[in-house]
Amino acid sequence: MTLPDASAGLGLRRAMLDELRAAPAGAFDFLECAPDNWIGVGGRLGEALDELSDRHPLTCHGLSLSLGGTESLDDVFLGRTRRFLDRHRVRLYSEHLSSCTDDGHLYDLMPIPFTDEAVAHVAARIRQVQDALGRRIAVENVSYYAAHPQPAGTQAMDEATFVAAVLAEAGCDLLLDVNNVYVNAVNHGYDPHAFLARMPGDRIASYHVAGHYDEAVDLKVDTHGAPVKGDVWDLLAEAYRLHGVRPTLLERDFNLPPLAVLLEEVDRIRQLQRAAASGVATGRLHA
Repeated sequence: MTLPDASAGLGLRRAMLDELRAAPAGAFDFLECAPDNWIGVGGRLGEALDELSDRHPLTCHGLSLSLGGTESLDDVFLGRTRRFLDRHRVRLYSEHLSSCTDDGHLYDLMPIPFTDEAVAHVAARIRQVQDALGRRIAVENVSYYAAHPQPAGTQAMDEATFVAAVLAEAGCDLLLDVNNVYVNAVNHGYDPHAFLARMPGDRIASYHVAGHYDEAVDLKVDTHGAPVKGDVWDLLAEAYRLHGVRPTLLERDFNLPPLAVLLEEVDRIRQLQRAAASGVATGRLHA
């Protein structure tokens, strides 16, 4: 199934299966799942996934490749992932620009040092993944709360430079998570608008938008457990203006409200996409 640039999707969560299956046609344009959580799942849950992927385009967002890690990539898992993507006709597969393993799975997304050495290491692993999956992938800019110190004798590199360098070296695309841009900008004291402007628009395959928790004025936590904040909606509108409209996913992982509430946010994505396509200024939006 084709996935137009002007499309708005929802994360496929098991707690929402019944509501998603009963949703009217056109309620959302696509669904996104983590193949790590669905590979090998059969029975009632597997049948529900098959039904939904038959009715709606499916994108996939991986959780456990650990692109920035040092342990060898799991060839068996990559093979199973490729078969999953092929079976469900997945056109867009993405993973996190992070590491998540160290003598086992950490179940968290750890930042990668912003160094030339890390660029070469991660890019080589991304190319290996693309070869194994037989498709170009996208990598997502992640939220992080403590940056690696700059090693002595190395040239300083900021996050935007690092992301762009990885994309160029690996020959992959970018899943631009707008909420992560905002969270990192607040937590690390940089300008989110300047960061957006430095992203290579021709590499952006899709966007993510989500809610976060306001721990303090200068500390935001990327939770995916709340409605999208007004500042993040504004940043999404700016991303559309700067780089163009792309498929955009509303992420919500817990504190799940009724589907009708989530569809109101999906509709807001569509409103911003229509406004960007028509060149209409949206003004400030509030969650």
